[in-house]
Amino acid sequence: MSVTPKIISTLLATALAAVSATALAAPAAKPTAAEAERFLADTEAKLNKLNNEQARAAWVGSNFITDDTEGIAAYFAERFLSASGEAAIGARRFNGVKLSPEAARKIMLLQQTLVFADPKEREQYAALQAALNGAYGKAKYCPTKDNCMALGEMEKVLASSRDEARLKEMWTGWHAQAPSYKDKYVEYVALSNKGARQMGFADTGVMWRSQYDMPPEAFAAEMERLWQQVKPLYDALHTYTRYKLRATYGPDVVPLTGPIPSHLFGNMWSQTWTNLYPILKPAGETKSFDLTKVLEERKTDAKQMTKYAEGFYTSLGMQKLPASFWERSLLTKPRDRDVVCHASAWPINEKDDVRIKMCITPTAEDFTVIHHELGHVYYFLGYTKQPFLFRNGANDGFHEAIGDTVALSITPAYLKQIGLMDQEPDVSADIPQLLERALSKVTILPFAYTVDKWRWDVYSGKTKPADYDKSWWQLREQYMGMKRPVESQGITGFDAGAKYHVAADVPYSRYFLADMLQFQFHRALCREAGYTGPLNRCSIYGNAKAGAKFQKMLEMGASKPWPEALKAISGEDKIDGNALLEYFAPLKTWLDQQNAAFAAAEKK
Repeated sequence: MSVTPKIISTLLATALAAVSATALAAPAAKPTAAEAERFLADTEAKLNKLNNEQARAAWVGSNFITDDTEGIAAYFAERFLSASGEAAIGARRFNGVKLSPEAARKIMLLQQTLVFADPKEREQYAALQAALNGAYGKAKYCPTKDNCMALGEMEKVLASSRDEARLKEMWTGWHAQAPSYKDKYVEYVALSNKGARQMGFADTGVMWRSQYDMPPEAFAAEMERLWQQVKPLYDALHTYTRYKLRATYGPDVVPLTGPIPSHLFGNMWSQTWTNLYPILKPAGETKSFDLTKVLEERKTDAKQMTKYAEGFYTSLGMQKLPASFWERSLLTKPRDRDVVCHASAWPINEKDDVRIKMCITPTAEDFTVIHHELGHVYYFLGYTKQPFLFRNGANDGFHEAIGDTVALSITPAYLKQIGLMDQEPDVSADIPQLLERALSKVTILPFAYTVDKWRWDVYSGKTKPADYDKSWWQLREQYMGMKRPVESQGITGFDAGAKYHVAADVPYSRYFLADMLQFQFHRALCREAGYTGPLNRCSIYGNAKAGAKFQKMLEMGASKPWPEALKAISGEDKIDGNALLEYFAPLKTWLDQQNAAFAAAEKK
C-alpha cells in the first residue's frame, strides 16, 4: 500500500499548535462572515507557502539521506505543523457564524486536529510519537544472544516456510517485542485524548470518525454495514483456506471448526494471505502467461514501465505528465547513495510539480504498482486548481482507491492491446487470478476494520490497558476467525502494538474504505464504458467516456462531502460492497463448490 506524503488531512490531524491557553477561549466580540473569509484567505496563502517549502525539504530528505537533510526536513515540517495548529485554533472563532458552504467546509476541515495548549504537553506528545516509532523500528527477535532477526527476516520465513513450529517461533518472537513499549502507548493515548478534547472531541477515536462528513456514530455503523455485506465472501474463502491448511498441517494444528491459529496465514498479521497461494491454488493450475518474463525479455526499463502507466491515463483523455515529472522523479535506485525504495507519489506545489519516488524493476508487481502510483499523481493534477484546503482526496480512502481502480483494469485484454500479450487466456483462467487477488483484496477487509475498531474502544476508555490483548483477540476471532497461536500474555500483552500502524498511530479505516471504493469505481466506469461482461474481465483502457467521468470526480478534490464525489463517478451516494461481490462472483461460486466437496469428504 503506497503512502502519499504530506496529504493535508493527515498533517492537520497531527498538528501540534504552539498556542497559549487563552487562545482556546472564544473572543468577546462576535466575528463576522467577512472576517472569516479574510481569515481563510490569509490562512490558505500561508499554509500553501509553508506546505510547498516542507514538501521540497521532505523530497530532498528522502532522496539524499543524511543527518543534515533529515534536520532540514524536520525544520520545515515543524513550521507547517505549527501554522496548521494555530489555524485550527483561529478557526474556532467562526463556529456558529453563518458562512457560505465553501467557507464553512474549510473552517470545519481546519478544526479536525489535535491541539495542545501546554508546550510541555506538545513536547511530550512529539517525544512519545518518536519513541513509539523508534521502538517499533528497532525491535528485533533474538533466538540467541548472538543471533537477532529484524521484522523483514521474520516475514520472509512466514511467507515461505511450511514448518509449523518455525512459523510459531517467528510469530511469537515478533509479538513478544511490543509489550516493551506498551506503557508509552498508554501514556500516548491519554495525551492524545487530551489534545482531542481541547478541540471539542470526546476522544481521539471520535475525532477520527468525525472526518467522514457524517456523525461519528453513523460512520461506525457504516463500517459494520459494509463488513456485513462482504462477510459471506470472506467466510467462503476462510472455509476453503481452513481445509487446505488442515491438509497441510494436520487436524491437530488446524481444527475443523472454530478459530484458526493466526501464524499459518503467511503474513505476520494475517492481513493478506497471498503467500498461501501455492497451497490454495486450484488443482492442476499452471501459469500460461508470465508478465515478468515478458518485461524482462524486452529489457523494459523504468521509464518505459512508467510510460505504459501514463499511456493508460492518457488513453482516458487525461493530460500527459508534465516535463518536470520526468526530470525530477526518482524511478531507479541510485548507485551512489541509499534511498527508501518504498513507492510513493509526491505533490510539491499547487501547479504541476508532481513526482514519483520508486525503484522500478521490470516485474508484474511493479507494473501494477506504477499504475497505482500514477493514480495519486493524476488525482493531484485533477484537483490542483482547488483552494489549498480542498487539495486532497474526498476522504482518506479515495486517494488509495484511485490507482487501485486503474489496476483492476490491468486485464488480459489491456495487456493484449498494448502488445504485452499475444492472446487472451480462456475464461477458465479467471479462477486462479481471482483467487490470488482475493487473498489480498478480501482478506484485508476484516483486519482493516478491526484495527480501528479496537482503537476506538481504547481511546474511548471502554478497553483498559489490562484488557488490550483480550479485546484484540475477541475482535480477531469474531471478524477474522483466528486465534493466538500460543497462550496469551495476559495483562502485559500488547499484540496490537506489533502492527506498525498502531505503534505509529496511523488510522487504518482508509484501507478498508479504499478496498470497497475501488470496486465501486471500477463497476461504475465499466458501465459508463458500455461494458456488459463479467466485471473481473473489464478494462476501461482507451475509453474517453469513462475517463471523463473519472476526471470529473478527481477535479472535485475535497471541495464537497465525499458522498457527492462518489455520486459524481457512480451515481450512488453510499459505498456499496455489492460491487466487490460482483467482481468476485465467479470465485464465490467456485469456493462454494470446493467447500461442499471438502465437507462431504470429511463426513466419510
